[in-house]
Amino acid sequence: MNYNIALLKGDGIGPEIVESAVKVLYKVGAKYGHTFNFTDYLIGGIAIDTVGDGLPKETVDGCLASDSVMLGAVGGPKWDTLPGDKRPEKALLGIRSAMGLYTNLRPAKLYPALKDASPLRTDIVEKGFDIMMVRELTGGIYFGERGRRQGKNGEEAYDTEAYSVMEIERIAKVAFETAMKRDKRVISVDKANVLESSRLWRETVHKVAKDYPEVECTDMLVDNTAMQIVRNPAQFDVVVTSNIFGDILSDEASQITGSIGMLASASLGDTTRGLYEPIHGSAPDIAGQNKANPIATILSAAMMLRYSFSLMEEADCIEEAVNKVLDKGYRTADLAKSGETALSCTEITEKILSEI
Repeated sequence: MNYNIALLKGDGIGPEIVESAVKVLYKVGAKYGHTFNFTDYLIGGIAIDTVGDGLPKETVDGCLASDSVMLGAVGGPKWDTLPGDKRPEKALLGIRSAMGLYTNLRPAKLYPALKDASPLRTDIVEKGFDIMMVRELTGGIYFGERGRRQGKNGEEAYDTEAYSVMEIERIAKVAFETAMKRDKRVISVDKANVLESSRLWRETVHKVAKDYPEVECTDMLVDNTAMQIVRNPAQFDVVVTSNIFGDILSDEASQITGSIGMLASASLGDTTRGLYEPIHGSAPDIAGQNKANPIATILSAAMMLRYSFSLMEEADCIEEAVNKVLDKGYRTADLAKSGETALSCTEITEKILSEI
């Protein structure tokens, strides 16, 4: 089979980690008889510097014409002084919207070999955990009405959280379908004791739950969820929540795994075309130094094979290769303990390639 993949390498360490994923996909393709064709497009700060636009039309068209998309990272201090609607991060919202991606899947799994890297107590870590965060991606406060105005205390700024029944229904269905393939448990996270938007969220999720009687559906307030993730992460299977709550909670969940450099993500819509990216940032402080951990991006490539191309065996192959490398004690700088040798981005990539 032939697959055409758009590459959005972006800024900072983006080009380095995406190149690692490309090497892994080439190796998998050679092993299983697939051809992966890659085309580069500009996005983020590099696009602003090159063509004056963080999300050029050519990039949008190229992504829509591809079978799927891989993204590195965008942004950095160089562009922090730009207005909000001109910043590199705006391009992320733009490409997700253009591709019709409303679901963000963020797995947070504790690899046995990395138990010592988790900041949690040993008794908590020993239970293990495997959480799938299902985050709504195109609604809520990030896309609501916003602005500045004169209030009773002078100038004030506002951002509006708003959700429709349709938006909640479709993300809830994704969560329940995902749970059916896992442990059949969904926890819906909201702030229904305060927010009207969360009350509608809760009502709608429970209406959808009636179509999935095999799945246990419970509610949890977002502040309690933040506490429970560090207190007892093993209690979670699938977590479904809004854009802003999912943004925060998925980053928290990533940290208890030992390193944000290990966490992949998939952004999906109603077609098989998705956007796959690591959840960490552009790390401009180590860009170009061959120090970045590419594993999250490599695991994002595995998610692409699984969710966009239904290549289950090939996805398993990548994930098993990563497991083997970690089990053998190989670590990048973000994972290495004091006294351990840290491998470079290219070195850890070569180790993973050798296990495929």
